[in-house]
Amino acid sequence: MFDIVAQRAQEDPEAIMLSAKEQGTWRTYSCADVWNTARKLAGGLLEAGIANHILEPEQQEKIAIISPNRPEWMITDVAVQLTGAVLTPIYPTVSPTEFAFILNQAGVRILFLANKELYDRFKDAMATVPTLKNIYSFEQVAGVTNWQTIIDKNLQPDETIVHKIGAETLATIIYTSGTTGDPKGVMLSHKNIVSNVTDSMPAFTFAKKNERALSFLPLNHIFERTVTYIYLQAGIAVYYAESMDTIGANLREVKPMVFTTVPRVLEKVYERIISTGLELKGIKKGLFFWALNLGKQYDNHIDAGWWYNAQLKLANKLIFSKWREALGGNVKAIVSGSAACQVRLIRIFSAAGVIIMEGYGLTETSPVVTVNRFESEDRRIGTVGTMIDNVAVKIAEDGEILCQGNNIMMGYYKNPEQTASVMRDGWFHTGDIGEWVEGRFLKITDRKKEIFKTSGGKYVSPAAIETKMKESIFLEQMMVIGAGRKFVSALIVPSFTQVRKWLQDNQPAIVLPADNKDLIKLPEVTALLQKQIDKYNVLFNHPEQVKKFVLMPNEWTIDSGELTPSLKVKRKIIEQKYTRDIEGMYDN
Repeated sequence: MFDIVAQRAQEDPEAIMLSAKEQGTWRTYSCADVWNTARKLAGGLLEAGIANHILEPEQQEKIAIISPNRPEWMITDVAVQLTGAVLTPIYPTVSPTEFAFILNQAGVRILFLANKELYDRFKDAMATVPTLKNIYSFEQVAGVTNWQTIIDKNLQPDETIVHKIGAETLATIIYTSGTTGDPKGVMLSHKNIVSNVTDSMPAFTFAKKNERALSFLPLNHIFERTVTYIYLQAGIAVYYAESMDTIGANLREVKPMVFTTVPRVLEKVYERIISTGLELKGIKKGLFFWALNLGKQYDNHIDAGWWYNAQLKLANKLIFSKWREALGGNVKAIVSGSAACQVRLIRIFSAAGVIIMEGYGLTETSPVVTVNRFESEDRRIGTVGTMIDNVAVKIAEDGEILCQGNNIMMGYYKNPEQTASVMRDGWFHTGDIGEWVEGRFLKITDRKKEIFKTSGGKYVSPAAIETKMKESIFLEQMMVIGAGRKFVSALIVPSFTQVRKWLQDNQPAIVLPADNKDLIKLPEVTALLQKQIDKYNVLFNHPEQVKKFVLMPNEWTIDSGELTPSLKVKRKIIEQKYTRDIEGMYDN
């Protein structure tokens, strides 16, 4: 992995590699800056006495990092690699209990953290980790050694160690929080990640050297980390967003050509666009929704005729050009992963000239397995694209997606039983259900473990229902329930902004309560959401239709424990948390 950075430093030392805002101003780091700083950090870590056995994974030193995205994160990643140690990234949003579990299971002895806020949050948990000996901070934190102290020693890595690091050497352990149980440590080698970078590169035909990418998905997730190395390989400078709240402003400042996202973020962007459209008046509002309806009909694989194409061209000039400006005016593609993206969003954004490259993969696959290409002939809406180079995929008899390739993990750390449960007959069993479209485009239809059977014996795929119903602007989040039950029900978090606006426009006599807990008690709100459910229910078979629902007063978040760091719903946690609401739907 570090060879990618070394090569860029050699070929284009003064080019910008990384950038972040410091005290309100973008600070850039050249390729030479990143490489030289990483080498000094590696030398300092070795001098501090870390173990550097390039032997079995359990004998390699484990170094953890807990920090939001920033240049220091990537520099630390490269430095740790150069020592022959193993980087173990941790999401800043994990609970102290989960934090301590990961450090103890991995036997972490050195920890890098971003700032005082994280130190204060996890200080007590650190005391429960007997292996932890050294803590370094990127920002000044009282009582903690600053990472610059190590760099300032101006040491270099041991080249005998560097030369021992091979393709099969364990590079990182990524703990997947998943939706149930303790986190599992996915072991990825240099070969796993580098092969995925190399084999994904042909999908980035639009990438141009010295262009920019905006990064805001957590580097703790293999999706953003691998794509970052793809950017570096392609000569694209990576700019880190200040926070999830500043993405809009940072897009306009950075003007990136590409960024990665998860569907939840794209949904939020779309909701803001719709809210803007609803505020318009007269002909402007009419033009906005005319363009929007054109976008909903878009299909890159079907020629809709000269009249539609002429209208779309006009819509791009009058309406969609403003959307592109809001994204910085230079975005060629958005790479989406982690969960199913609404087909409607893909159609609309693609019609607006922003190509959505939806892909598929898991932490265990480093992560890319398939991706929709930038070129229209290799992109099909509603699928997750075609296989990348040197990755094999087959569909088992029960519909499960199986994978082979150099990108498949080494296994779960200290967990041979779980490794054996997913690695069978030479194939990695993903747990996802899929099918082929046109014989080459993979379509994900279900999650094997999430499919449930009602008490009447009917199979139901909750993800398919949730994805479709969340197309309504009034549904923010949704979880379908019904395993072993007599009918399907749902917990729904309304889009409070859209619900309040609708009530103001259509029920002006109602005095709207300030608290969402009181808002969801209004019969008009229940009726509005029931109308949305009825609209989509007809698209499903009778056993799959949502018969009852309960409205939730607060959005599910990572911090409140209902979402994983990659924004997947923790179904069991939510079921436990809202048992009374769920049982109430089945009492009668």
